[in-house]
Amino acid sequence: MRADVHQHLWPTPFVEALRERAEPPRLVGWTLLLAGEPDYEVDPADHDVARRAELVRADGLDLALVSLSSPLGVEWLPPEEAAPLLAAYHDGAAALPEPFRAWASACLTEIDPAALDRELRRGFVGLQLPATALLDEAGYARCAPLLDLLERRGLPLFVHPGATPPAPPGAPAWWPALVPYVQQMHQAWFAFRAYGRPRHPSLRVCFALLAALAPLHGERLAVRGGGRGVVDPDVFVETSSYGPRAVDAVVRVLGIDVIVHGSDRPYASPRDPGLGDAAMRALRTTNPHRLLHGERSDTAAIRHSRGGPR
Repeated sequence: MRADVHQHLWPTPFVEALRERAEPPRLVGWTLLLAGEPDYEVDPADHDVARRAELVRADGLDLALVSLSSPLGVEWLPPEEAAPLLAAYHDGAAALPEPFRAWASACLTEIDPAALDRELRRGFVGLQLPATALLDEAGYARCAPLLDLLERRGLPLFVHPGATPPAPPGAPAWWPALVPYVQQMHQAWFAFRAYGRPRHPSLRVCFALLAALAPLHGERLAVRGGGRGVVDPDVFVETSSYGPRAVDAVVRVLGIDVIVHGSDRPYASPRDPGLGDAAMRALRTTNPHRLLHGERSDTAAIRHSRGGPR
């Protein structure tokens, strides 16, 4: 199936739960209030299920994976605050019609793998965590029960930017997306290499927004003693918010087999990377299938056995 692995669509129960809150994250009408970002006017059409399904078909896709918006900070709320929001998200997302499926989420202030397991058994494709949960060895120790569960069930992890600190005074509206989001994803990429993969040898993981182009720093990693940048065939990056130059550069470093199509809709629109029909099939069909189901292509297996492209 042709897939977009990264979209956001707030089901009605989740919208209602946000409106019931008195503190951020909350919705007042359709105005989103967050602690670290300017107030944001949400377009109701962005969360209209029928309209969004039409857009998936117009994009030429068969499947769109939606997830909780981690910059809301829901995962880091106290358990008694996170629980109703997570329940509303999971109940609403589980009820979405085709072509939608969803990533599960989890509370990070009280780790509960049994709660995650219940959601995964409802048909969620894997777990999304904010990058802020996976920035160092302590983060991987905290999240280990959740990641151990994913490994046992053979399901993937999706790493997405999380909540941000307040922007500097006078910062433009794009500041969070271009500075803290990028910093988080860059650090999360290298934290997985240092701490995540040794602890979770069979975990499949996908990093949003091309891991903020962190793979392009492989040469510097080698110079600084981090070892040669061997391509891990079970570590994927998705393409949201980037175009032909960035995608082409990452393909040159990682190869085509670990790049998957993601749009971040409704916050961004899908872009054609201009790599040709065969590459588009890899990004939209072959590679998302491997991410979700763990079936390695012959070319990926050969590349892994040879230690990655030189």
